[in-house]
Amino acid sequence: MYAFITGVIEEKGENLVIVNCNNIGYEIFASTNTLNTLPDVGEVATIFTYLHVREDAFSLFGFSSKEEKSLFLELITVSGIGAKSAIQLLSGTSLNGLITAIITGDVKVISAIKGIGKKTAERIVLELKGKLGDVSESALNISDLSTVNNTVTEQATELLTNMGLTRVEAINLVKSCYASEDTVEQVITKCLRNM
Repeated sequence: MYAFITGVIEEKGENLVIVNCNNIGYEIFASTNTLNTLPDVGEVATIFTYLHVREDAFSLFGFSSKEEKSLFLELITVSGIGAKSAIQLLSGTSLNGLITAIITGDVKVISAIKGIGKKTAERIVLELKGKLGDVSESALNISDLSTVNNTVTEQATELLTNMGLTRVEAINLVKSCYASEDTVEQVITKCLRNM
């Protein structure tokens, strides 16, 4: 119903922002990551929104990017994950971190988020692992390897994608295995052990 709202930020609280749009104050629930990227109180912001309708409440949820909104919409399709739990998940780690954890099946990262148990984390991975194609490609910064970006990591990533891994999976695997003195062969050997 509401794709986005542009207005003056009147107030920021814990997982909540109030935006004044044409003299109407919209109370919008948001992740910590979204709140941190929004400008200060008194400044104008555009927030992507989702209207969540239940029998007893209409709640507006806001996001700093379309990718975060897309991941939120995927999260609320998981059985047992409501809108507030999805915001908790998005607050518990960076968007890229959460997507990476889901794609790579890293239950530990997800279950470390406050209020998320191991069984819930496993359910999230099980139900979303293959569904995040569009979200992951646009949200994951492919230059995430910039901290270690060199010919070795580029060649190792290329080889792993040729072996059938997606680019995102290959990047994450190389990041987890690469050490500064490694050759391409050493990185690939470590990656194959970790697969």
